[in-house]
Amino acid sequence: MQFFYLIIFFVPNILLAQQNTESTKPKGYLVYFNVINGDTIPIIYLREITIFPPRVFKNKREAEKYSKLVRNIKKVLPYAKLAKTRLMMIEYELQKLKTEQERKEYIKIVEKQLREEFEDEISNLTISQGRLLIKLIDRETGRTSYEIIKQLKGSFNAFIYQQIARIFGENLKDEYDAKGEDKYIEEIVIRVENGEL
Repeated sequence: MQFFYLIIFFVPNILLAQQNTESTKPKGYLVYFNVINGDTIPIIYLREITIFPPRVFKNKREAEKYSKLVRNIKKVLPYAKLAKTRLMMIEYELQKLKTEQERKEYIKIVEKQLREEFEDEISNLTISQGRLLIKLIDRETGRTSYEIIKQLKGSFNAFIYQQIARIFGENLKDEYDAKGEDKYIEEIVIRVENGEL
């Protein structure tokens, strides 16, 4: 019986307290503002959106090739964006370390973690997806894969990785050219980021 009284007295109070806290929350968005000649003008930063005309294909083969490129980009673009984030975190942590030995140990630990987390997924990429990943890493980080390896693991390791890539017909020094050779890739990436594809 006492339990019943507790429920009758406390449940309405709890519900009322929840309603009160919900009603005190401000509604709307927090924005910056400028006051110009007594007028308050909100400042809202919008993401730039590039609009492309609909793609027209000469034949079915060209349309299939484009669709395959879209699929491949959708598969590897998240890895390139993740590489950018992880690289920024690694560089931030490396700045905190004082000795070269500490840096080497940290890079070894991070490399092991990355292998455990992504080795299966990355090793299952096709050659064309791997080539795209190399280019998109350059697009996202502003540095070629060769430069990143050289910075983190040294010149000798970068040279070895480059030679292995060359055996498979790849080049870790490939740079991303958004206005030239890679303009279709850039268009697809922008469309994916805009949610069009």
